Amino acid sequence: MSTLPIAVLNEHPEWQKRLYAELARRDIAFVELPLHDHFFDPSKRERAFSMVINRASPSAWKRDHSSAIFFGQAALAYYETTGARVVNGTGAYLLETSKALQAMLLARLGISTPRTLVANNAASVRAASEALEYPIVVKPNIGGSGAGIVRFDDRASLDAWLDGTPSYGVDGVVLVQEFHPAKDGHIVRVEMLGQRHLYSVKIYPDTTDFNLCPADICQVTPGQPPPSQEASSDFELCVVAAPKKLRIERHDEAPEVVESARAIMAEAKLDVGGIEYLTSTRDGRRYFYDINALSNFVRDAEEIVGFDPTKVFVDWIVAELATAG
Repeated sequence: MSTLPIAVLNEHPEWQKRLYAELARRDIAFVELPLHDHFFDPSKRERAFSMVINRASPSAWKRDHSSAIFFGQAALAYYETTGARVVNGTGAYLLETSKALQAMLLARLGISTPRTLVANNAASVRAASEALEYPIVVKPNIGGSGAGIVRFDDRASLDAWLDGTPSYGVDGVVLVQEFHPAKDGHIVRVEMLGQRHLYSVKIYPDTTDFNLCPADICQVTPGQPPPSQEASSDFELCVVAAPKKLRIERHDEAPEVVESARAIMAEAKLDVGGIEYLTSTRDGRRYFYDINALSNFVRDAEEIVGFDPTKVFVDWIVAELATAG
């Protein structure tokens, strides 16, 4: 095994505490590389780290770290060229930071996802909406924790929003998507480690407060009223520090869902990730709608799923380091 340290590339240190604690417990040397305050020299080719663990989040823009999202792409590519083992490398991160690419991947695999069109200005959003059945949502291509997602029940409400000064997100690209309320009021998050299914959990979003990041569900557009209970099911989840009032349950996953998750992981070149789906009250079908390269794992994991997934992740890291040499 290499004597070089591990690097953890991130811009939100609070989300790394459990990983850092487990690495320290095992006396595994690591350093933190803060994406929002970091630099690298492209001319230096020698390997400084045995492994670089990508823990970057597309929600960095909500913490005034928008540049970290795009800087992360270059940094990951650089560390790959040095020969370090990069966990969730440039391909995975590109997918993480583009819901449009996620929709394309799901369509390519033939996995059901809400009907989605991609637009970049008011005129194209209006045109796209004509091909969809209301209710619809408009969501930024680079989101994170449900930020910026807006639901519309009719064309009039969409037109009123577009006639104002709406945000089209960090990169100016939005998804216009048919909205599917979740059956029984829950979504499911499937956590994967490569081709291994770690666990699945049902999450019942709390609709009284959506500005809870980091939490299980966050709707953080300033000045926008909370969405209805139906709207909550399609919002991104972050389960690192879920409030106790939020209901989370272990879910015994269907074999066909695990197979779909394995196909997504392979196609996306994800080492670790969380995949979300819901069963729609519209038609009773299952729809996958979000692919996350950043897995924070559920809080109180031992109580909810019966084991500590962070320890399993570090087991995997150790095995990868031994293989890489």
